[in-house]
Amino acid sequence: MLKVRVAAIFILLATMALGYFLYVTEVPGNRFAFKLGLDLKGGTHLVYQADTSAVVSGEEADAVETLRDVVERRVNLFGVAEPLVQVDRGGVVGGGDYRLIVELPGVTDVDEAVRMIGETPLLEFKLIASGQEGAILGEGGVLNPSAFIETGLTGRFLKRAQLEFTSNAQAALTEPIVRIDFDAEGAKLFATITGNNIGRQLAIFLDGQLQSSPVIRDRIEGGSAIISGGFTPDEAKALVRNLNYGALPLPIALESTQTIGATLGDEALAAGLFAGIVGLLAVALFMVLWYRLPGLVAVLALISYILIMLAIFKLIPVTLTAAGLAGFILSIGLAVDANILIAERMKEELRGGKKPGDAIHAGFGRAWTSIRDSNVTHILAGIILFWFGTSLIEGFALVLVVGTLVSMLSAISISRTFLLALGIKENKGMIGFLMKSGFNR
Repeated sequence: MLKVRVAAIFILLATMALGYFLYVTEVPGNRFAFKLGLDLKGGTHLVYQADTSAVVSGEEADAVETLRDVVERRVNLFGVAEPLVQVDRGGVVGGGDYRLIVELPGVTDVDEAVRMIGETPLLEFKLIASGQEGAILGEGGVLNPSAFIETGLTGRFLKRAQLEFTSNAQAALTEPIVRIDFDAEGAKLFATITGNNIGRQLAIFLDGQLQSSPVIRDRIEGGSAIISGGFTPDEAKALVRNLNYGALPLPIALESTQTIGATLGDEALAAGLFAGIVGLLAVALFMVLWYRLPGLVAVLALISYILIMLAIFKLIPVTLTAAGLAGFILSIGLAVDANILIAERMKEELRGGKKPGDAIHAGFGRAWTSIRDSNVTHILAGIILFWFGTSLIEGFALVLVVGTLVSMLSAISISRTFLLALGIKENKGMIGFLMKSGFNR
């Protein structure tokens, strides 16, 4: 009995510690403050279509993941708070085109958000087709696409860029150039391209604009190349900065935009919190009035469950969205459901003549199979939703799965520990009344 009471005291102290942690960390700038999603905080939602037509078959997923990393790094460098950049694939079970979804909480200027992404340069290296050296430009000075051959070497393989100056003999001045270094994979590809195409021209493009087309004199080892295009020093510096921030490995086209105002986000958050508080109070009132002492213990376990879940949201951290809040509220219902099953089983055991201690053990044991089966079903449903759902559904599914797992802990372990710590010996008098349920005496 002593061990059980010590465990109950430890749970109470841990619950109070969690409550204190949640309180002191919810201040602006704290790294453990709740992370709110776009629909609760307001901001901009952008959807880009990724063009993977030039990517080697079978490598599209890797290329798009690299694109995601580059764009995420780009928006992070612009100081956007908690940006979310993720890949989505349309079609049945992810069999369609690749899309890039960019969520920028707090950014309500769509033009500014698009500019953030659009400023990232697309770096490409293309061979000029044999016999087409004089036909690079078509009518009106427009580039002739058929004059170029894709090499597969893009900004995806860029390691870093730096500004250098070289002598210009004709103008007797120094000319700013941009030196780029490829990663190991890009260096190998660059050596192969230059080694197999000596004497040909290799065109360098930035955002579809031809920068230079030097003749390949020899196989180039080491993975370095020079971009020269008559830059001014400021232009070269800007190019180096943008390349180092992240050159897009794939072309992207803006497909749709959506702006959620801060006021609308605040309203959604307030509505979610109001629904959760009212629901919790209604459930707590019902549990105490109907199940009396076991109901009060269930409410204490439920409070512990809520605090544990909120602490998990802060520590992982989980970006809370309206869908995630819905999943959290639903998981609270599951936690209550488990306690109801336990209370009803205990009541049956007490009616059968068992002592309170034995009834508590038997009630939890008999309720466990029903609780287990119900929660496993919800966990499987959550996993399926997370695996096949969109980003909106993923937030709901993640919170549902985590909440279901924690609810089993609170219902089976915390509730039982509190009840056993009470040390109830007889089911008579006031104790007998408190252990009954319903409105009868």
